[in-house]
Amino acid sequence: MNSKLKSYSEDQRRVLSAWVKLNRANESVGQSDLIIMNEHGLTISQFGTMETLYHKGSMCQKELGEKLLRSGGNMTKVVDNLERDGYVIRVRDEKDRRYFRIELTSNGTEKIEEVFPKILANLTDRFSVLTKQEQISLSELCKRLGLGK
Repeated sequence: MNSKLKSYSEDQRRVLSAWVKLNRANESVGQSDLIIMNEHGLTISQFGTMETLYHKGSMCQKELGEKLLRSGGNMTKVVDNLERDGYVIRVRDEKDRRYFRIELTSNGTEKIEEVFPKILANLTDRFSVLTKQEQISLSELCKRLGLGK
């Protein structure tokens, strides 16, 4: 064991080890997804935005940012670029005219229907090293960790 690691408590070393492994797994899976997204001209944020709109329906930019854990400024740039590329449009909210709802265009729907199955197939393949119960446990553990509860 590295002499610097010896100065940490057993609890600290265990937490650090788990954190490193979680990050490495995330990077490994994320890199293979990123290759697919890049092949289709999308960034991670663009894909996440389009996937969210596809599965959850139109929503205001602030809601999108909260779901994707992105800042308002970042979401503005992502939506601007998706709008420029013809994948989304801003539609004034009928209930509150101060807000715009972000909606997928037919081109955006076509694009996400092309890319999403490839990402899902990649994830299914990557997660196949885990049993069904391990996948469920991992999901529950990540949720608890993310919520801090």
